[in-house]
Amino acid sequence: MTLRANQLAVLAAAIERVRRFDTPADTGLSAFFRANPAMGQRDRAFVADGVFALLRRARSLEALAESQEPRRLALAVVVRDLGHSLRDLEPALNAADALWVRAFKSRLANPLPPAVAHDVPDWLWERLGAAYGDEGRSALAHAWLAPAPFDLRVNPGKATRDAALAALAADGVPAVATPYSPLGIRIAGRPPLARHPWLADGRLEVQDEGSQLVGFVVAPRRTDMVVDFCAGAGGKTLLLGALMRSQGRLYAFDVVERRLANLKPRLARSGLSNVHPQLLASERDAKVKRLAGKIDRVLVDAPCTGFGTLRRNPDLKWRQPESAVAELAAKQGAILASAATLVKPGGRLVYAT
Repeated sequence: MTLRANQLAVLAAAIERVRRFDTPADTGLSAFFRANPAMGQRDRAFVADGVFALLRRARSLEALAESQEPRRLALAVVVRDLGHSLRDLEPALNAADALWVRAFKSRLANPLPPAVAHDVPDWLWERLGAAYGDEGRSALAHAWLAPAPFDLRVNPGKATRDAALAALAADGVPAVATPYSPLGIRIAGRPPLARHPWLADGRLEVQDEGSQLVGFVVAPRRTDMVVDFCAGAGGKTLLLGALMRSQGRLYAFDVVERRLANLKPRLARSGLSNVHPQLLASERDAKVKRLAGKIDRVLVDAPCTGFGTLRRNPDLKWRQPESAVAELAAKQGAILASAATLVKPGGRLVYAT
């Protein structure tokens, strides 16, 4: 595909914005698109693909580009990771650019240090080696470079998976059942689904299959009292409520009011009536103490580095310092200790991170 000069320029501008690392990459990119409302859908897709390709492989690209300048990085990612030829680029290049691209392509076969070649910080490469050995860390770091699949979950209170698959197929959306979750659907590519009627009315929710499986491990029963201790925006909460068939009592705890506010519209769409959001001041809140020893099922989806989501959030590699590991481990320990006090004899606590 032939690239226009303005496409390359806008990709460079988006790279400059996201590489500030002052917000999550998807938030920064959304802000960039809002600031450039005249961009068409195709250009937005090109920019998003380029930005996330860069974030996945920033370290090796910067090393081979011998530059951190946004336009050079835009050229590098377009050539190496998006597969555009020099002929594709010619309309967008000046003479200096063309010379630089040829020099960059000549460096692509250059050997790089292992952590650089695998696009992770040195400290993370060392920790991965200690945990998994050389072969395991290479395989894991390589897997992180692939984009994550796009999964949906059927709301069993409103639809069946077969009906959802049929509806998506009728709309020309390529979709298959997930291999493990009985409620999951995997979408091929990134079709525009934000305004799809099944998502708008709560018959479908966006949720990774791994998150769905956590809910099935909790295995709440209809008459249980259940606590989702770190509910966030409520993806797992909604699944737990659906598995309880909107019966029993399900508390959605979180310490950030904004996250619980994001749950409200999703909860309204879901049709559930057994979910009770509760804002906590801390993990030692009086609301927790009042429920001590009374809860059948407790889910602790603890705050973490997010490295398990690097296929979806590759910027975390560059935003999270090594010090965050110890800080988050201490926080996780405090949350788990508090949540454990809720569980009644014979109950179940599921910890996920």
